[in-house]
Amino acid sequence: MGGRRLYIQRHLESQVREASEFYPVVMVCGQRQVGKSTMLNHIKEEGRRYITLDDGNARRLAEKDAALFFETYGYPLLIDEFQRVPSILLEMKRIVDQKALDGEDNSGMYWLTGSQKFKMMKDVSESLTGRIAVFDMSGLSAAEIEEREAVFFHPALENLRQRVQNYHPKNVHEIYERIFKGGMPKLIISNWDRERFYMDYVNTSLERDIKQLALVGKLGEFYDFLVFMAARTSMELKYSEIAGAIGISAPTAKEWVSILERSGIIFILRPYYNNITSRLVKTPKMYFLDTGLAAYLCRWPNAETLERGAMDGAFFETYVVSEIVKSYYNAGKRPDLYYYRDIDGKEIDLLLVEGDRMYPMEIKKAKMPNHADKNFSVLGKLKMDVQPGVILCMADELLPYSRDTWYFPVAAI
Repeated sequence: MGGRRLYIQRHLESQVREASEFYPVVMVCGQRQVGKSTMLNHIKEEGRRYITLDDGNARRLAEKDAALFFETYGYPLLIDEFQRVPSILLEMKRIVDQKALDGEDNSGMYWLTGSQKFKMMKDVSESLTGRIAVFDMSGLSAAEIEEREAVFFHPALENLRQRVQNYHPKNVHEIYERIFKGGMPKLIISNWDRERFYMDYVNTSLERDIKQLALVGKLGEFYDFLVFMAARTSMELKYSEIAGAIGISAPTAKEWVSILERSGIIFILRPYYNNITSRLVKTPKMYFLDTGLAAYLCRWPNAETLERGAMDGAFFETYVVSEIVKSYYNAGKRPDLYYYRDIDGKEIDLLLVEGDRMYPMEIKKAKMPNHADKNFSVLGKLKMDVQPGVILCMADELLPYSRDTWYFPVAAI
């Protein structure tokens, strides 16, 4: 790759370009600092103007007179942080619909970014149904950093074989260096001080969003909540436990978890459940999508300490899940992922479900762990077409563990 890169190509670029050929409006949402506006500014065609509603003058104009706002800036237009003035969506709808009524091409007129999906989607669904393509975006994936092919992770054997062809092997220390650093583009591309970056991120970006949610008087409690959540990444999500630890009500804990999920900060992994058996656990699990942010909040001082610490397994699992989720987001897809746990305590870390097919996956920090597939057999009672399983571990290559289970290197996700 050689030399310092000023920009890392994002896998989502092709999805946005393609959607822009068919939809009048394209929206990219995700937590702050993941590179939404940077990507869209990088790929926008000549003539597409850029405006951010973080700018006071533009925001006041949009609030006061949406029609004049759109007359002023025209189209094609990229509107950054559009959720600051969600009322502009009605005028946007009127414009794109009028364009269609006039028999003119209205594709790609407006690109939007937003960092508060929990606030945006109700407005979007009410105003732009059928007129907008929505994409989730997270920090840089390992595949993007290493300039690998943009293919979402699928555990079918033929896909695993393709995926290991051009990957860069990593040892466990290198994996934890990546876990500790996280995937924020500014940290990957530049020599930005990590501690300073995450401190500013929490103090500025998150607090700005929180203030917009009328939680100004609860900033201290929300920060404690955020730290508590980071310390429980990869664990079951129990609202009563959160409420008791922070000193808030269970409904408030549930609301705050929803804020983190819809902000793109965490991913909620639902338990698999069907009507065949009533012996399955229904409690979801939670994963931070940026392991660097989670490590900062937990005050791990460096990658070596994290690797040897009490949370090494939790962060390893979080990294693997987040990389898989990113691969789906980058392909414009929602991952149909679950985990399995029954009342007997038997657990499988990940299940990919496609129709009646089910792919079991275990996540292990070891190089070639034994008995990692010991619980795969319990899936037989679910009346599903269970496919060969995968052990996501520190193996150097794709290797058979048995006829029905394969070792797969996490560095190739």
